[in-house]
Amino acid sequence: MKLLYSIGIYLASFILKLLALFNFKLEKGVIGRRETFKKLEKEIQKDDKTFWFHCASLGEYEQGLPVFEGLKTNYPDYKVVLSFFSPSGYEVRKNAAIADVVVYLPLDTKVNAKRFLNLVHPNYIIFVKYEIWPNLLLEINKRQLKNILISAVFRKNQSFFKWYGGFMKSALFGFNHIFTQNENSKLLLERIDYKSVSVSGDTRFDRVSNQLKIDNSISFIEEFKDDKLCVVFGSTWPEDDKLYIDFINKSNGDTKFIIAPHNIKASYTNSLKSQLNLKTICYSEMTNKNLSGYDVYILDTIGYLSKVYSYADIAYVGGGAGSTGLHNILEPAVFGIPILIGKHYDKFPEAKTLINKEGVISVKDRISLETCFDKLIKNNNTREKQGIINKGFIEENRGAVIQILDHIRI
Repeated sequence: MKLLYSIGIYLASFILKLLALFNFKLEKGVIGRRETFKKLEKEIQKDDKTFWFHCASLGEYEQGLPVFEGLKTNYPDYKVVLSFFSPSGYEVRKNAAIADVVVYLPLDTKVNAKRFLNLVHPNYIIFVKYEIWPNLLLEINKRQLKNILISAVFRKNQSFFKWYGGFMKSALFGFNHIFTQNENSKLLLERIDYKSVSVSGDTRFDRVSNQLKIDNSISFIEEFKDDKLCVVFGSTWPEDDKLYIDFINKSNGDTKFIIAPHNIKASYTNSLKSQLNLKTICYSEMTNKNLSGYDVYILDTIGYLSKVYSYADIAYVGGGAGSTGLHNILEPAVFGIPILIGKHYDKFPEAKTLINKEGVISVKDRISLETCFDKLIKNNNTREKQGIINKGFIEENRGAVIQILDHIRI
């Protein structure tokens, strides 16, 4: 299995380089990985004390950030190396203030693992949620480097828990300690005799709770909303658009709508705008415009959505209508508002819980979406009740960061 894995990594490297000729996103990753070792050689000196934080992509970075910030506060003289596997994470956070150097994680070969660790020489390593790279973790274990995996979620159908998963299982044992989001993940680890595990919960609860401690005001959103009821469609995909566009077009003008699509390319946002009958404006074209005179605002930029949710009376969170994966419902939940999502949410325990608590509603088609929105828009008590449920859920589940930071000893 070890040999097959190594062959697979080298084959993947070749395929990625080939596909990068035709895919801009993959090309960024291929080019970025070429620069990893050069950047580390330049920024990290042999006598530096270092933390290494690794995230697959942007979502994992946001999940780990409260822990990263806590460590940086407690140990300000340590340099931070932040690595990503995905271009979507690296490109957005390549200038992250938390880090001294941000790099792509090299592909998981034995040679790369040794060279990376030689250059970073981390005093402590934190992986977030999913990233299990066997060659790297086996080398970390061999060097007896201090490390943890946080906010981990495991499912029984993963290879670690199958008869054929010995090699991947051995990689898990490269972690000194694993903090899981739930009890079921802990039990799965204990069944394969991994004992150094704690249920800390999801650090995202701490992350979104911190949103309430900052100034969330946005002048142009305030002008657009104009004290009217506001619905925010966050991180939406084409499958989500098919559900809500008719509903917006039927609006009588008493409600304001903000759409923050996942894809902000002009070709996509222009197509979206062309499907809307109401008066619509994009972020990219709002200069010298009277925003209060518009009904729909398309946020064709990044960095605002978590604050925009503070202006919402109702939120629809995208990703669940198709197969792309549900986006973060905790971001709007912290502001105490009702939330709608698509029908695909099985891999998201927070969605399951809040649906059972009746703070979140799953809609399967346009009719069910329109029915739910009509009820929420017309009934302030229903909105308030569901919002209280969601806000309370966030408050009940905070504390993972404190538990994790208490565990860390440098």
